[in-house]
Amino acid sequence: MFGRKPHKTTAETVVSVVAASLRRDIAFGELPPDSKLKIEDLRARYGGSNHSVREALTLLASEGLVEATAQRGFRVASATEADLQDIIKLRAELEPLALKWAMQKADIAWEGKLVAALHAADRATDRLLADPDGAVMMWDEAGRALHQELIAGCGSPRMIRVLGQLYDQSRRFRLAALREGRCDPRALRRVRAEMVEAILGHDVDAAIHKLTRDIAHELDTSRSREGDH
Repeated sequence: MFGRKPHKTTAETVVSVVAASLRRDIAFGELPPDSKLKIEDLRARYGGSNHSVREALTLLASEGLVEATAQRGFRVASATEADLQDIIKLRAELEPLALKWAMQKADIAWEGKLVAALHAADRATDRLLADPDGAVMMWDEAGRALHQELIAGCGSPRMIRVLGQLYDQSRRFRLAALREGRCDPRALRRVRAEMVEAILGHDVDAAIHKLTRDIAHELDTSRSREGDH
């Protein structure tokens, strides 16, 4: 029937599980940038069939985390400073625009979801500070959920999809900065709280300014590190 979402098949579920494991290991650097991804090795590591592993890699290629070539197969996408700057610049252009559209359509329901997402992100930050190793992915997923909620009401499914992919592509840099002490979760929490306060106050300019500070935090911290040497 129209409007009813089809149930995932077993094969689709396996692909999703393998893809999620690959995303995590790429994010944490277990699978380093530019490293080759051999189907047989990945199947032994993550399970599934050759077909499901290939489908998972194809999915990650569409998200920009993996690169595929006809001659060389699959490899983890590069993660250079130029890559980071490109991702951040795109996010800094597109995400404020999406937030502006969302604020123009704002209603109480969206604002309530935004407050809930901020609360979840705050709790995740507390968990991260208490357990830096065990709560990293929870913290990042909560941040992702907050950013997705910021733009959820923009009215453009394509914008939402692209920005979700860009956030995922920046994850490796964000977690690396966190491990190296170049990303300050407390500073991000303050900026995000101020951003949501501005949104609830219908101050578009202030909200966009705080969002841009949030997005640029990763790039700013990498630059400050370079300046220390």
